[in-house]
Amino acid sequence: MKQDKQATRNLRHSLGRWFFTSATAATMAVAMVGTSAFAADAAGDLPGKGVAVQPLKSSIAEESFQTLLVMKALEKLGYDVKPMKEVEYPTAHIAIANGDATFMANHWNPLHADYYKNAGGDAKLYRKGIYSANAAQGYLIDKKTADAHKITNLGQLKNPEIAKLFDTDGDGKADLTGCTPGWGCEAMIEHQLTAYKLRDTVTHKQGTYSALMADTITRYKAGKPILYYTWTPYWVSNVLKPGKDVVWLEVPFSSLPGEQAGTDTKLPNGKNYGFIANNQQIVANKAWAEKNPAAARLFEIIRLPVGDINAQNYMMSQGQNKMSDVERHTDAWIKAHQKTFDGWIEQAKAAARKS
Repeated sequence: MKQDKQATRNLRHSLGRWFFTSATAATMAVAMVGTSAFAADAAGDLPGKGVAVQPLKSSIAEESFQTLLVMKALEKLGYDVKPMKEVEYPTAHIAIANGDATFMANHWNPLHADYYKNAGGDAKLYRKGIYSANAAQGYLIDKKTADAHKITNLGQLKNPEIAKLFDTDGDGKADLTGCTPGWGCEAMIEHQLTAYKLRDTVTHKQGTYSALMADTITRYKAGKPILYYTWTPYWVSNVLKPGKDVVWLEVPFSSLPGEQAGTDTKLPNGKNYGFIANNQQIVANKAWAEKNPAAARLFEIIRLPVGDINAQNYMMSQGQNKMSDVERHTDAWIKAHQKTFDGWIEQAKAAARKS
């Protein structure tokens, strides 16, 4: 309970001015009079008027926040923004390239390099600017087990006795809470299990990631060893804090598949967690972006800090996970960063006037 209270205090601090209670939410509701009012512009300078936009997102619910912020900015420019549709990353890239959808706000570069290339790459897709920088990913175990058995590297799980510590189903192999098929990270994990010769001692558990992580956290709270893959920004690291509750594992050597083959994943400090830091970017249909310079400019300049995404995702993990909650969080973020948000809109309008 004491830890939960501290986590709440930390969250309030990290959110700063845009964290709010249900009481302030009621006040904000006055301003939330619907998308048509949100898109209104006193000067009548609406470059997106009459132009439809179809956003896409993956099955990761926590990506709604990032997507909705872009949608609201587009609405402010006058675009007719449709409700976001949910498809997995490979399909999303192809749909956008073919013109069946307009954009997605959560393209991971270079994690999704193969999806980008397979959909037509720069010839069909628009990708400029960095929406959210330095997204990390990798493997972690609980600190208690790491300290007790001096485990620092994923390669140590080749030892059956070490691997057995993380066995959850009684088959003698370590059970790695892994990545949902279609997200891209599953291909990385599958490749590395083979590269590091871990097939005989490690099982890659796949399915609904949030459900698998809920079981993993339950095991941790019961004092049992855990082994899992995760990424940031995401709420998991707000619950299982690296350095305190869990530790990152290094890998024996750099090894990535596909377009990333040959990439050195070693960090400047000498650590190697098997993945390089990713940038999240907005990917849009290239032909559409060329016809809509205001939106193209917005996609290039809009920014969202990793810490703000983490904080919002944590609120979702604590029960504020309905779309109405996410809408409330997004409007609160905009209000707290109004000058920045308005600056994006003005720059986008200026791009349209120059075209």
